[in-house]
Amino acid sequence: MSESSFQDDVLGELGPDRLTEIASLLGTDENGAKETVATTVGAMTGGLQQRAADGGDDGNEVRQAFAEVAEPPLQGVATLGGGLLGGGLMAGVLAKVSKPVAAAVSKKTGIPAPTVARVIELLIPVLLAVFAKRAADTGSTGSTGAPGNTASGTTPGAAPASGGGLGDLLGQILGGGKK
Repeated sequence: MSESSFQDDVLGELGPDRLTEIASLLGTDENGAKETVATTVGAMTGGLQQRAADGGDDGNEVRQAFAEVAEPPLQGVATLGGGLLGGGLMAGVLAKVSKPVAAAVSKKTGIPAPTVARVIELLIPVLLAVFAKRAADTGSTGSTGAPGNTASGTTPGAAPASGGGLGDLLGQILGGGKK
């Protein structure tokens, strides 16, 4: 089975109703909405990867957010949030990158930045869901026996320096990665 791109996963998670809502917001058709979503998601994931590679507090925060996403979900009712109750740290990280992403996508597409920012607001919960699903898939296929551990044995919740287990996880979650 071929692995879908991150943008494809986001579009699939959006579903036709939310895609129609985005198309209406943009004043375009479904194909125009798909293109804008793909451009926006690409810019957001690129921004996250860049921040994760950076040193300092921003890089640590992004790496920590991905480690949180990779943790095994809680049991029972908490699983409805995919282990990301209230969005957690990742929602905050996405909110931080949203303004520069909106400006970049606006410049590239000609769509006003406030409109792109509204699209990003609609995409954040979808991105969180896709991150959680990809992290769960990565944890189950690259496990060392304990759920949530990466193939290199990175401890869930740890925020190691870039590279190695968490770097591989970032690549797998954001870019589809190699399994």
